[in-house]
Amino acid sequence: MKTISKDAALLLKIKGDFRIFLKLVWDHINLPMPTEVQYDIANYLQKSQPKVCIQAFRGVGKSFITSAYVLWELLKDPQKKIFVVSASKNRADNFTTFTMQLINDMPLLAHLKAKEGQRASRVEFDVGPATPDQSPSVRSVGITSQLSGSSADIIVADDIEVPNNSATADMREKLIERVKEFSAILKPLPDARIIYLGTPQTEDSIYNKLPETFETRIWPARIPSQRLVESYGIKLAPFVAERVKLLPEGSPVDPQRFTDYDLIAREAEYGKTGFALQFMLSTQLSDLERFPLKVRDMVVMDIQKGAGAKAPMLVNWLPDFKRELKNLSNLAMTGDRFYMPASISEDFKEFTGTVMAIDPSGRGKDETGYAVVRMLNGFLFARRVGGFSGGYDTPTLRALALIAKEEGVNEVIIEPNFGDGMYLELFKPVIADIHPCRVTESERSQAQKERRIIDTLEPVLARHKLIVDTQVIEEDYKTASAYDGENKFQKSFVWQMTRISYDKGALKHDDRLDALALAVYYWTQKIGQDENKGVQVHKDEALKKELAKFIKHGRGLDSYRGKYQADKRSKWVGIR
Repeated sequence: MKTISKDAALLLKIKGDFRIFLKLVWDHINLPMPTEVQYDIANYLQKSQPKVCIQAFRGVGKSFITSAYVLWELLKDPQKKIFVVSASKNRADNFTTFTMQLINDMPLLAHLKAKEGQRASRVEFDVGPATPDQSPSVRSVGITSQLSGSSADIIVADDIEVPNNSATADMREKLIERVKEFSAILKPLPDARIIYLGTPQTEDSIYNKLPETFETRIWPARIPSQRLVESYGIKLAPFVAERVKLLPEGSPVDPQRFTDYDLIAREAEYGKTGFALQFMLSTQLSDLERFPLKVRDMVVMDIQKGAGAKAPMLVNWLPDFKRELKNLSNLAMTGDRFYMPASISEDFKEFTGTVMAIDPSGRGKDETGYAVVRMLNGFLFARRVGGFSGGYDTPTLRALALIAKEEGVNEVIIEPNFGDGMYLELFKPVIADIHPCRVTESERSQAQKERRIIDTLEPVLARHKLIVDTQVIEEDYKTASAYDGENKFQKSFVWQMTRISYDKGALKHDDRLDALALAVYYWTQKIGQDENKGVQVHKDEALKKELAKFIKHGRGLDSYRGKYQADKRSKWVGIR
């Protein structure tokens, strides 16, 4: 009977279970022992069907695990071809570079080093035992790069959905068209595989639109509520489903990776919505009750600017496809669209007044939000909505004052969330020099911010009384796009408006939306006061009319009585 060496036996054992190989890789790069969740993801990778989507909370290490999985597949069969695709070419190249570095550093993988004459770059490389082929052993590209030109046994789509390519419905549609090209690259089944790795970036994530041939597994960061369990359905990893029965709701699923304290800190950083997407992998957020503010309820049109500007007395709303403004970049949720007015009246008049609201920057990454809103005949016209990265610095204060001058603002309202009136005192001399007008602080509200914003804007939107300038939508998208980082679109007021909910801390950033709500609140209060005055005037006038009638009637009755008494006296005199 033939015996095998210990090394050969160990190699067989390693080839037989990816989890063993993963432990060796983790040891080599001086990482702690893989966590239970990491082992579970590794086990799923080696035993799942050919087409899978792995959704695991941010920071669990799914890219590292899959990089090790690629090496494990090459260890078993050096003739396999791996194609790595990411949102950016740089990220894809990092995946390939890490994989090649492990080959060069780990003694177990020494035989996989590229030989002389083989490809050996961070973009693509061959493994030593691979026979000559048009396709490299491992190749990396960005999702927007040329995808065709080679074939693959395994395609790894590593975080191809990011805010920069999925913020709008058009972007998501383009992304879906790109991933359809995978089928032209993939070798015939059953041995070929497509592996998606990702965390949803939007409520309308492309991961929700994968064909039915894909199997999805979800590993959230916390033990989900029963409602979330039901929304995950069979997608919830059995590992997590078992812990749902044993652990309280909200407990960390992988406490070795993230403790409860760590997750609380990340929830504060990402906001409720961001945490739900990135850590709970929940895209079940777009119901009408939870997100009540829709761009479809406002009207988008050009509004006259400057002092003495006029507007139509009546603006009619009707959201149909003929009036949809498809040329505007839309950061709202899928199906929520911008519409121009159905009609406007021919009667134009000057605005009743113009107010500017400012929400000073409160934290380092916040903006100083501002909004300029005009009023005419009960309609509110948003002429400017935006934000500055600065706070109380002179350039920001001057920029705000110049906007007030350009728009002919009558009054500036500042939200009192900065140093007990300090912002007001800093701003007064600046605007006095550029555009003298009334400057006040709004009343400090005790209500929860999210509820205050929604309760202010929802009635105005429901009556379709909010008119937003076309330029506001264009500038909102443009200025938000100018920021660096994954969460830049969260600075957009359109994004903020359509993602705010009654949940405390629902938004990571709300500066522009808060400024708009502050300006709208000013006018709704004013309109309410005017209406009350109007009602009282009407009552006073009606009372005056009634009193006049009464007095007139009373005088007539007195003359009749006087005449009757005189006649009566004459009759008595005559009898006498």
